[in-house]
Amino acid sequence: MTGMARCRPGSGGESEPVQVVVQLIVREIEARYRGSLLGLLWSFLTPLFMLAVFTFVFAVVFRARWPGQEETSLRDFALILFAGLTTFNLFGEVFGRAPTLVTAQPNLVKKVIFPLHVLPVVALGSALFQTAVSLVVLFGFQVTVGSGFHPAILLAPLLLLPLALFSLGLAWFIAAFGVYVRDIGQVIAPLTTALMFLSPVFYPASALPEWIRPLATYSPIAFSIETVREAVIFGRLPAAASFAVATAAGIVVAGLGLAFFQKTRKGFADVL
Repeated sequence: MTGMARCRPGSGGESEPVQVVVQLIVREIEARYRGSLLGLLWSFLTPLFMLAVFTFVFAVVFRARWPGQEETSLRDFALILFAGLTTFNLFGEVFGRAPTLVTAQPNLVKKVIFPLHVLPVVALGSALFQTAVSLVVLFGFQVTVGSGFHPAILLAPLLLLPLALFSLGLAWFIAAFGVYVRDIGQVIAPLTTALMFLSPVFYPASALPEWIRPLATYSPIAFSIETVREAVIFGRLPAAASFAVATAAGIVVAGLGLAFFQKTRKGFADVL
Protein backbone atom coordinates (compact mmCIF):
# COMPACT_ATOMS: atom_id res chain seq x y z
CA MET A 1 0.00 0.00 0.00
CA THR A 2 1.96 2.90 -1.34
CA GLY A 3 2.89 5.64 1.08
CA MET A 4 1.79 3.94 4.27
CA ALA A 5 5.27 3.68 5.72
CA ARG A 6 5.50 7.47 5.71
CA CYS A 7 2.49 7.88 8.02
CA ARG A 8 4.05 7.94 11.47
CA PRO A 9 2.19 8.57 14.67
CA GLY A 10 4.13 11.74 15.25
CA SER A 11 2.57 13.23 12.11
CA GLY A 12 -1.03 12.29 12.85
CA GLY A 13 -0.95 8.59 13.72
CA GLU A 14 -3.05 7.17 16.51
CA SER A 15 -3.91 10.65 17.82
CA GLU A 16 -5.66 11.48 14.55
CA PRO A 17 -6.96 8.16 13.20
CA VAL A 18 -9.59 9.70 10.94
CA GLN A 19 -7.07 11.95 9.21
CA VAL A 20 -4.69 9.01 8.80
CA VAL A 21 -7.37 6.83 7.24
CA VAL A 22 -8.49 9.56 4.84
CA GLN A 23 -4.90 10.28 3.83
CA LEU A 24 -4.16 6.62 3.20
CA ILE A 25 -7.34 6.12 1.18
CA VAL A 26 -6.48 9.08 -1.04
CA ARG A 27 -2.93 7.79 -1.51
CA GLU A 28 -4.14 4.33 -2.38
CA ILE A 29 -6.59 5.62 -4.97
CA GLU A 30 -3.92 7.82 -6.50
CA ALA A 31 -1.41 4.95 -6.54
CA ARG A 32 -3.90 2.65 -8.26
CA TYR A 33 -4.13 4.89 -11.32
CA ARG A 34 -0.73 6.61 -11.20
CA GLY A 35 1.18 6.24 -14.46
CA SER A 36 -1.82 5.16 -16.55
CA LEU A 37 -2.80 7.30 -19.51
CA LEU A 38 -6.50 7.44 -18.63
CA GLY A 39 -6.05 7.77 -14.87
CA LEU A 40 -9.30 7.85 -12.89
CA LEU A 41 -11.25 7.26 -16.09
CA TRP A 42 -10.43 3.57 -15.60
CA SER A 43 -12.69 3.58 -12.54
CA PHE A 44 -15.56 4.20 -14.98
CA LEU A 45 -14.35 2.03 -17.85
CA THR A 46 -13.63 -1.14 -15.86
CA PRO A 47 -17.17 -1.67 -14.49
CA LEU A 48 -18.66 -0.78 -17.87
CA PHE A 49 -16.46 -3.38 -19.58
CA MET A 50 -17.44 -6.10 -17.11
CA LEU A 51 -21.09 -5.11 -17.47
CA ALA A 52 -20.85 -5.44 -21.24
CA VAL A 53 -19.24 -8.90 -20.98
CA PHE A 54 -21.77 -10.31 -18.49
CA THR A 55 -24.70 -8.79 -20.39
CA PHE A 56 -23.52 -10.29 -23.67
CA VAL A 57 -23.07 -13.75 -22.13
CA PHE A 58 -26.31 -13.88 -20.15
CA ALA A 59 -28.68 -11.74 -22.20
CA VAL A 60 -27.42 -12.34 -25.74
CA VAL A 61 -25.86 -15.82 -25.68
CA PHE A 62 -28.04 -17.49 -23.03
CA ARG A 63 -31.03 -15.17 -23.74
CA ALA A 64 -31.68 -14.94 -20.03
CA ARG A 65 -34.55 -12.84 -18.71
CA TRP A 66 -35.04 -11.50 -15.22
CA PRO A 67 -37.51 -13.69 -13.32
CA GLY A 68 -40.80 -11.87 -12.92
CA GLN A 69 -39.89 -9.43 -15.69
CA GLU A 70 -40.74 -11.43 -18.82
CA GLU A 71 -40.60 -8.37 -21.07
CA THR A 72 -37.14 -7.37 -19.85
CA SER A 73 -35.20 -5.70 -22.65
CA LEU A 74 -31.46 -6.03 -23.11
CA ARG A 75 -31.09 -2.50 -21.72
CA ASP A 76 -33.18 -3.27 -18.63
CA PHE A 77 -31.36 -6.55 -18.04
CA ALA A 78 -28.03 -4.74 -18.25
CA LEU A 79 -29.08 -2.19 -15.60
CA ILE A 80 -30.44 -4.88 -13.28
CA LEU A 81 -27.23 -6.85 -13.64
CA PHE A 82 -25.05 -3.78 -13.19
CA ALA A 83 -26.82 -2.91 -9.92
CA GLY A 84 -26.11 -6.39 -8.53
CA LEU A 85 -22.49 -6.44 -9.70
CA THR A 86 -21.79 -2.97 -8.34
CA THR A 87 -23.03 -3.97 -4.91
CA PHE A 88 -21.24 -7.32 -4.81
CA ASN A 89 -17.97 -5.80 -6.02
CA LEU A 90 -17.82 -3.72 -2.83
CA PHE A 91 -17.67 -6.93 -0.85
CA GLY A 92 -15.51 -8.75 -3.41
CA GLU A 93 -12.73 -6.15 -3.44
CA VAL A 94 -12.42 -5.95 0.35
CA PHE A 95 -12.76 -9.72 0.79
CA GLY A 96 -10.20 -10.45 -1.94
CA ARG A 97 -7.57 -8.11 -0.52
CA ALA A 98 -8.03 -9.05 3.12
CA PRO A 99 -5.46 -11.92 3.38
CA THR A 100 -2.51 -9.68 2.46
CA LEU A 101 -3.48 -6.42 4.13
CA VAL A 102 -1.04 -7.05 6.99
CA THR A 103 1.47 -9.43 5.40
CA ALA A 104 2.12 -6.95 2.58
CA GLN A 105 3.19 -4.31 5.14
CA PRO A 106 5.83 -5.99 7.37
CA ASN A 107 7.61 -2.66 7.86
CA LEU A 108 4.54 -1.26 9.60
CA VAL A 109 4.38 -4.28 11.91
CA LYS A 110 8.06 -4.39 12.84
CA LYS A 111 9.50 -0.90 12.65
CA VAL A 112 6.72 1.64 13.02
CA ILE A 113 4.19 2.18 15.79
CA PHE A 114 1.17 2.19 13.54
CA PRO A 115 -2.55 1.52 14.14
CA LEU A 116 -2.64 -1.66 12.09
CA HIS A 117 -6.39 -2.04 12.52
CA VAL A 118 -6.93 0.83 10.07
CA LEU A 119 -5.58 -1.23 7.15
CA PRO A 120 -8.93 -2.98 6.51
CA VAL A 121 -10.68 0.37 6.95
CA VAL A 122 -8.47 1.83 4.21
CA ALA A 123 -9.25 -1.12 1.95
CA LEU A 124 -12.96 -0.56 2.56
CA GLY A 125 -12.62 3.16 1.86
CA SER A 126 -10.89 2.47 -1.44
CA ALA A 127 -13.60 -0.04 -2.40
CA LEU A 128 -16.32 2.45 -1.44
CA PHE A 129 -14.76 4.99 -3.80
CA GLN A 130 -14.99 2.55 -6.70
CA THR A 131 -18.52 1.65 -5.67
CA ALA A 132 -19.49 5.33 -5.59
CA VAL A 133 -18.17 5.79 -9.13
CA SER A 134 -20.10 2.74 -10.33
CA LEU A 135 -23.26 4.00 -8.63
CA VAL A 136 -22.92 7.33 -10.42
CA VAL A 137 -22.72 5.43 -13.72
CA LEU A 138 -25.70 3.27 -12.73
CA PHE A 139 -27.79 6.26 -11.65
CA GLY A 140 -26.98 8.11 -14.87
CA PHE A 141 -28.01 5.19 -17.10
CA GLN A 142 -31.11 4.47 -15.02
CA VAL A 143 -32.35 8.05 -15.25
CA THR A 144 -31.50 8.60 -18.93
CA VAL A 145 -32.18 5.24 -20.63
CA GLY A 146 -33.81 3.17 -17.88
CA SER A 147 -37.19 3.46 -16.23
CA GLY A 148 -36.37 6.93 -14.93
CA PHE A 149 -35.70 8.56 -11.58
CA HIS A 150 -37.12 6.97 -8.43
CA PRO A 151 -36.91 8.83 -5.09
CA ALA A 152 -35.66 5.58 -3.57
CA ILE A 153 -32.44 6.01 -5.58
CA LEU A 154 -31.32 8.65 -3.11
CA LEU A 155 -31.25 6.06 -0.31
CA ALA A 156 -29.29 3.45 -2.28
CA PRO A 157 -25.93 4.40 -0.70
CA LEU A 158 -27.42 3.94 2.79
CA LEU A 159 -28.54 0.44 1.83
CA LEU A 160 -24.86 -0.51 1.44
CA LEU A 161 -24.28 -0.02 5.18
CA PRO A 162 -24.93 -3.66 6.22
CA LEU A 163 -22.61 -4.91 3.49
CA ALA A 164 -19.87 -2.39 4.35
CA LEU A 165 -19.92 -3.40 8.02
CA PHE A 166 -19.97 -7.09 7.16
CA SER A 167 -17.07 -6.70 4.70
CA LEU A 168 -15.02 -4.74 7.23
CA GLY A 169 -15.54 -7.37 9.91
CA LEU A 170 -14.48 -10.19 7.61
CA ALA A 171 -11.47 -8.14 6.47
CA TRP A 172 -10.29 -7.70 10.07
CA PHE A 173 -10.66 -11.40 10.73
CA ILE A 174 -9.05 -12.63 7.49
CA ALA A 175 -6.22 -10.06 7.61
CA ALA A 176 -5.23 -11.32 11.07
CA PHE A 177 -5.77 -14.98 10.25
CA GLY A 178 -3.77 -14.59 7.02
CA VAL A 179 -0.68 -13.59 8.99
CA TYR A 180 -0.57 -17.04 10.61
CA VAL A 181 -2.06 -19.16 7.83
CA ARG A 182 -0.86 -17.95 4.44
CA ASP A 183 -2.86 -20.63 2.62
CA ILE A 184 -6.00 -18.62 3.18
CA GLY A 185 -4.94 -16.37 0.33
CA GLN A 186 -5.29 -19.30 -2.07
CA VAL A 187 -8.84 -19.94 -0.91
CA ILE A 188 -10.22 -16.41 -1.06
CA ALA A 189 -10.13 -15.92 -4.85
CA PRO A 190 -12.21 -18.99 -5.80
CA LEU A 191 -14.44 -18.41 -2.78
CA THR A 192 -15.15 -14.87 -3.97
CA THR A 193 -16.17 -16.18 -7.39
CA ALA A 194 -18.37 -18.83 -5.78
CA LEU A 195 -20.06 -16.26 -3.55
CA MET A 196 -20.77 -14.05 -6.55
CA PHE A 197 -22.74 -16.82 -8.26
CA LEU A 198 -24.37 -17.97 -5.02
CA SER A 199 -25.52 -14.44 -4.20
CA PRO A 200 -28.54 -12.94 -6.00
CA VAL A 201 -26.47 -11.01 -8.53
CA PHE A 202 -27.72 -12.76 -11.66
CA TYR A 203 -31.11 -13.68 -10.24
CA PRO A 204 -33.47 -12.44 -7.50
CA ALA A 205 -33.43 -14.06 -4.07
CA SER A 206 -36.97 -15.24 -4.74
CA ALA A 207 -35.57 -17.67 -7.32
CA LEU A 208 -33.65 -19.54 -4.61
CA PRO A 209 -35.06 -22.74 -3.06
CA GLU A 210 -37.31 -22.09 -0.09
CA TRP A 211 -34.99 -23.82 2.38
CA ILE A 212 -32.19 -21.31 1.76
CA ARG A 213 -34.27 -18.23 1.02
CA PRO A 214 -34.49 -16.99 4.65
CA LEU A 215 -30.70 -17.14 4.96
CA ALA A 216 -30.30 -15.12 1.78
CA THR A 217 -32.90 -12.63 2.94
CA TYR A 218 -30.93 -11.70 6.07
CA SER A 219 -27.41 -12.16 4.70
CA PRO A 220 -25.76 -8.72 4.53
CA ILE A 221 -24.41 -9.59 1.06
CA ALA A 222 -27.71 -10.72 -0.42
CA PHE A 223 -29.68 -8.07 1.46
CA SER A 224 -27.66 -5.17 0.08
CA ILE A 225 -27.64 -6.59 -3.45
CA GLU A 226 -31.41 -7.04 -3.42
CA THR A 227 -32.28 -3.74 -1.78
CA VAL A 228 -29.94 -1.57 -3.86
CA ARG A 229 -31.28 -3.14 -7.05
CA GLU A 230 -34.89 -2.75 -5.90
CA ALA A 231 -34.33 0.89 -4.92
CA VAL A 232 -32.49 1.97 -8.07
CA ILE A 233 -34.29 -0.04 -10.74
CA PHE A 234 -37.77 -0.57 -9.34
CA GLY A 235 -38.09 2.27 -6.83
CA ARG A 236 -38.87 0.02 -3.85
CA LEU A 237 -37.34 0.29 -0.38
CA PRO A 238 -36.93 -2.56 2.13
CA ALA A 239 -38.92 -2.87 5.33
CA ALA A 240 -37.31 -0.99 8.21
CA ALA A 241 -37.20 -4.18 10.30
CA SER A 242 -35.30 -6.08 7.60
CA PHE A 243 -32.79 -3.25 7.25
CA ALA A 244 -32.32 -3.16 11.03
CA VAL A 245 -31.67 -6.91 11.19
CA ALA A 246 -29.16 -6.82 8.33
CA THR A 247 -27.38 -3.80 9.85
CA ALA A 248 -27.26 -5.46 13.26
CA ALA A 249 -25.72 -8.56 11.68
CA GLY A 250 -23.09 -6.36 10.03
CA ILE A 251 -22.30 -4.62 13.31
CA VAL A 252 -21.89 -7.95 15.11
CA VAL A 253 -19.52 -9.27 12.44
CA ALA A 254 -17.54 -6.01 12.46
CA GLY A 255 -17.22 -6.07 16.23
CA LEU A 256 -16.11 -9.70 16.34
CA GLY A 257 -13.64 -9.14 13.51
CA LEU A 258 -12.05 -6.14 15.22
CA ALA A 259 -11.84 -7.99 18.53
CA PHE A 260 -10.12 -10.94 16.84
CA PHE A 261 -7.68 -8.63 15.03
CA GLN A 262 -6.72 -6.74 18.19
CA LYS A 263 -6.28 -9.95 20.18
CA THR A 264 -4.03 -11.62 17.62
CA ARG A 265 -1.99 -8.61 16.47
CA LYS A 266 0.50 -9.03 19.31
CA GLY A 267 2.03 -12.00 17.52
CA PHE A 268 2.24 -10.40 14.05
CA ALA A 269 5.85 -9.25 14.47
CA ASP A 270 6.99 -12.73 15.53
CA VAL A 271 5.48 -14.34 12.43
CA LEU A 272 6.52 -11.67 9.93
